[in-house]
Amino acid sequence: MAITQENAETLALSALTWLVGNDELLPVFLGASGAGIDDLKAGASDPAFLGSVLDFLLMDDAWVIAFCDSCSLPYERLMQARMALPGGAQMHWT
Repeated sequence: MAITQENAETLALSALTWLVGNDELLPVFLGASGAGIDDLKAGASDPAFLGSVLDFLLMDDAWVIAFCDSCSLPYERLMQARMALPGGAQMHWT
């Protein structure tokens, strides 16, 4: 299923909201990304930043499952959304 950039941004905003509400995972994201709370607010309108939120969640299957289960989304939807945002295209080395 192809997903539009607008739909991907909406899903990524949901992921960011979920992440902000996760007291255990938010500090991990902030530490890994170097972002602060103000950066989260500013990044909410930046498709590249939203892509980084999805990149972070995609690092661990447990995080993907937890987020997708909380939103009743199929697990592959997160990767589909990531591919629709800047920097998310799959590399073809041939």
